[in-house]
Amino acid sequence: MNYKELPSEILTSLHKGVVIPALPLALNKNRKLDERRQRALMRYYLDAGAGGVAVGVHTTQFEIRLPQFNLYKPVLEIAREEFDRFEAKNKKPVIRIAGVIGQTKQAVAEAELALQTGYHAVLLSVAAFSESSNQEILEHCRTVAEVIPVIGFYLQPAVGGRKLDVNFWREFARIENVIAIKMAPFNRYQTLDVVRGVAESGRADYIALYTGNDDNILVDLLAEYRFEVNGRTVKKRIVGGLLGHWAVWTNKAVELLEKVQKNQLSDNMQDVLALANQITDCNAAFFDVANDFKGCITGIHEVLRRQGLLENIRTLNENEGLSPGQKEEIDRVYAVYPHLNDDDFVKENLHRWLA
Repeated sequence: MNYKELPSEILTSLHKGVVIPALPLALNKNRKLDERRQRALMRYYLDAGAGGVAVGVHTTQFEIRLPQFNLYKPVLEIAREEFDRFEAKNKKPVIRIAGVIGQTKQAVAEAELALQTGYHAVLLSVAAFSESSNQEILEHCRTVAEVIPVIGFYLQPAVGGRKLDVNFWREFARIENVIAIKMAPFNRYQTLDVVRGVAESGRADYIALYTGNDDNILVDLLAEYRFEVNGRTVKKRIVGGLLGHWAVWTNKAVELLEKVQKNQLSDNMQDVLALANQITDCNAAFFDVANDFKGCITGIHEVLRRQGLLENIRTLNENEGLSPGQKEEIDRVYAVYPHLNDDDFVKENLHRWLA
């Protein structure tokens, strides 16, 4: 499928900028899929105002693809059913994104499944190409892009990604079926490489930039980049976010992005930057930065558990859990930044989502 075949409302929404949470995996006490709570999570994000949801990504746990679990297709299908239900009721299209990983054969198979299941695009991780050249990775990306529109993914090395230079991103952006890039290197220099590569590609107007830098969300959304390219100034903004952090407190994230887009944040830039730092402080607790992100998924689960959306914080990996001191850090940010949580919104609607 070529991106030109996508519904115009989807492309318009993508380029305007929306909140796209990364979907966590809901498991019961026996570490089996908890379908009721998986659906509740989808209903939460959609009712909270998310403009899209990313399914089968890092936050969903890459292990869902392992044969002993075999949960990739079931989770994609559950999410699709909830997308369909929401859109039928609200007449509001939502961007459907499926995570795709692995070497080319696996990635193409996953992309084909995503297309068959009604997804609009895939978030393409190239972490499996840790030792490959730019040209080898680009050929892989072109092959996947022949199947379905692609969203690039710069995943930080700390959780399995690899460094990709400006030359890679310039050529990647020239692939016709690339429609967006999620930038999540957690690094200012590497984020700049992506934006510059897009600006110099000749396709800057066709590619939406999304922050995945959970450590720098608000500043990313406020920043404008300007590059001189062939005698003219190319301007790019990061228009939205595709974030694990936005898997929690999602309704407040929607409010934040709307305020950014309408220029309704405080006129005092120091207040805005203070808010940005508060969000980053919360992310440090959720993502377990003190322990090199070991508890990044379970930290998200803990917040959702406290809200009643998840029954527990279990993951498919039995060795994962909250790190020492992480619970106390989550306690702390909950206490000092009450204006950032959406507990009241969840409490008001939880019974409907779990029905």
